[in-house]
Amino acid sequence: MAKKACRAMGMNSVTAIADRGYYSGEEIFKCDQAGIAAIVPNSATSNATAEGPSGRTISFTIRSGMSADARQESGMTLHRYWSSNCQTCAMKDRCTPSQQRRVTRWEHEDVLDEVQARLDRFPEAMRIRRSTVEHPFGTLKLWMGSAHFLMKTLRHVKTEMSLHVLSYNMKRVFNIMTIPALMRAMRA
Repeated sequence: MAKKACRAMGMNSVTAIADRGYYSGEEIFKCDQAGIAAIVPNSATSNATAEGPSGRTISFTIRSGMSADARQESGMTLHRYWSSNCQTCAMKDRCTPSQQRRVTRWEHEDVLDEVQARLDRFPEAMRIRRSTVEHPFGTLKLWMGSAHFLMKTLRHVKTEMSLHVLSYNMKRVFNIMTIPALMRAMRA
């Protein structure tokens, strides 16, 4: 979608803000390669704290039977790290419930780190996204009622949704400018 937005606006790059449901390493990497600065909060999946292994460096570990380069999971090259010092660490209970803290890093994790840094530098991004994006969808759902879509099949639902979005946008424009001013702008 961000690539389509770049083309539609005639720009080489944009900043794309999405909610955590759209967090995908592969898609964020594609955005990065296309010059799109993504701001997407990570959907944390680990029970371990984000503080890390007490500031210590942990080394890359290869399990027996694995190739020397790393392991593949869902088409992604992942590196596993852990330390044998966890049992003697005073912070172990706050770091992990397992025998040792394991850290898995994707080969392009630096791109995801930059996304998090971007979000840290612009913490109000998600509030702005909510106030600009959630309102139109909430309004459309209200207009559509409990049945939501009245049509069947994807082609017809797309058409119905397009008409809802068009009417929403027209109503917004009518609230911003007068109809004669809109007509003049359309003729120009």
